[in-house]
Amino acid sequence: MSLHRQVLFWLGALALLVALVWLLQGMLLPFVGGLVIAYFLDPVADRLERLGLPRWAAASVILLGFLFVFATAILLLVPLLADQFAGFRERLPSYVTALQRILAELNQGWLGGLIGDRLQNIQKSLGDYVGQGAALLGSFVSSIWSGGQAVLGVFSVLVVTPVVAFYILLDWDRMITRVDSWLPRDHADSIRGIFRDIDSAIAGFVRGQATVCFLLGVYYGSCLTFTGVGFGFLVGLCTGLASFIPYVGSILGFVVTMSIALVQAWPDWHLPVYVAIIFGAGQILEGYVLSPRLVGGSVGLHPVWLMFSLLAAGSLFGFIGLLVAVPVAAAIGVLVRFGLSQYLASPLYTGGPVDADYPDVRQ
Repeated sequence: MSLHRQVLFWLGALALLVALVWLLQGMLLPFVGGLVIAYFLDPVADRLERLGLPRWAAASVILLGFLFVFATAILLLVPLLADQFAGFRERLPSYVTALQRILAELNQGWLGGLIGDRLQNIQKSLGDYVGQGAALLGSFVSSIWSGGQAVLGVFSVLVVTPVVAFYILLDWDRMITRVDSWLPRDHADSIRGIFRDIDSAIAGFVRGQATVCFLLGVYYGSCLTFTGVGFGFLVGLCTGLASFIPYVGSILGFVVTMSIALVQAWPDWHLPVYVAIIFGAGQILEGYVLSPRLVGGSVGLHPVWLMFSLLAAGSLFGFIGLLVAVPVAAAIGVLVRFGLSQYLASPLYTGGPVDADYPDVRQ
């Protein structure tokens, strides 16, 4: 079979897979969730196997430990976060009104002399922007929720997902061996190299960045709560989670937290100064300690590409899309770089003579 036919065959198989995911997205959540959990826990299972534990025992210990930590976190955090979210949503209009009042006072002082009439336009548009942003966020969360719960309820997801994760984690090595046996023999080494690069990108960036986000969420939530910022734990945790997209999470979190601190402490500036110190220290912690140690020199993803992947996957496939958006984005990035390297070495770019390794597709 020629290279062109092989490419067409695998592109057709990929299109069929995407179509099946689209048609069955309502029931795929526990299976995709189990696959994601198994992928991220497989290195731990391999390490326990090297210590002498059977694969079934390693999978059982890891999954039970993961479920215990996850359930404990849910029981402790969900009531607190739900209460803070409800309070924040209730007080958001009053925050906007108070912030407009503060801007009006500043307009009469040094800030008005600095930027002039533009501050009045900012004050006038602030309520509109906040309302539009809240409506957009609400519709996005609603679409994710409806897509993730279209067929299966929360209870069935919580029951099926651990079972799926256990069996996939148990058979992971055999699954990889079987898939490897299906690769086209003429290009098996190249495909293995691509998948190694994809695994390295996902393992280095996704796993490392997820750990960084978790630690930043704990840091911001704890510090903001300790300094007395209203809804500090909720905003801090969301800031850490949003830090998966570099710079975006920290900027949004700083703006929201500084607005709350200004409204809460005005005209005192001590609390806003504390917020600035916390976020400045958080940026130093992320840039010079956490990211170099946990993410390292792995291939990163551009923030714009990350935002597009999350929004597109979330709107198309709901919560399932969010689970696989970043790994798929990392895989696409590796494939694009590989295709670009092949193009730059081919006669299509160099204009040299065509050989057997690069068939002439210009005809």
